[in-house]
Amino acid sequence: MSDPRPIGVFDSGVGGLTVLRAIREALPEEATLYLGDTARVPYGTKSPETVTRFALESGRFLAEQGIKLLVVACNTASAMSLEALRAVLPIPVVGVLEPGARAAVRATRTGRIGVIGTEATIASGAYPQALQTLRPGLEVVSRACPLFVPLAEEGWTDNEVAYLTAERYLAPLRDRIDTLILGCTHYPLLRDTIQKVMGAGVALIDSARETAIEVTTQVRRQGLRGQGGGTPRYYVTDAPARFRAVGERFLDEPLEHVEWIRLGEDDAA
Repeated sequence: MSDPRPIGVFDSGVGGLTVLRAIREALPEEATLYLGDTARVPYGTKSPETVTRFALESGRFLAEQGIKLLVVACNTASAMSLEALRAVLPIPVVGVLEPGARAAVRATRTGRIGVIGTEATIASGAYPQALQTLRPGLEVVSRACPLFVPLAEEGWTDNEVAYLTAERYLAPLRDRIDTLILGCTHYPLLRDTIQKVMGAGVALIDSARETAIEVTTQVRRQGLRGQGGGTPRYYVTDAPARFRAVGERFLDEPLEHVEWIRLGEDDAA
């Protein structure tokens, strides 16, 4: 069986492009649509109620475009809104949190796992809860690293500023864990710097890669395999020129078909 409908991916901004890239590498035969809610970024400092409202608007928009599966490529929205999306959408919904948690549990040797992410993701406690559900008794240490996002978008991922920032955030975790979840879709762009700070003995879990594996499993299990891929289409709620400029740095290729749309106009004002 095959299904030519696209896979939909959404995030609050450009960070979810790391997830899109991993999905396209794993499933080159799939068509994809991406929505960046750039008018209301960041989600990481907003309340759970607001994040869920934004996520539902984004999910419904992509569902209206005829997608066959939705990927919530935002750790904050995955932590706060996944069940609400699954309750209202008639298609499979995959988040980035659960695949990352499962991979971390497989990787840890000592049962001591670190999680870094946005303020809202860390405050939600979603990763520790998911990890403890998978393996009770794990020691989980969490830390918000908000400056990693602007560093990634600026392209400052492997210089002195990035290293000193990572050292300030991560030094307290270094000797306490053997596995670290990169709990924000921007953070894989700083992977080399984070690894340098943490040391070779700490396994880094990239939720983008793990999510792509989960999407591949869902597509094949449910008979949704595509028929040839094509050029991705991108939707944004504000600043398409900036999205294109930063997005091309994330994907290392030109971004064609970027369209400006409106979601929740009152919130964007």
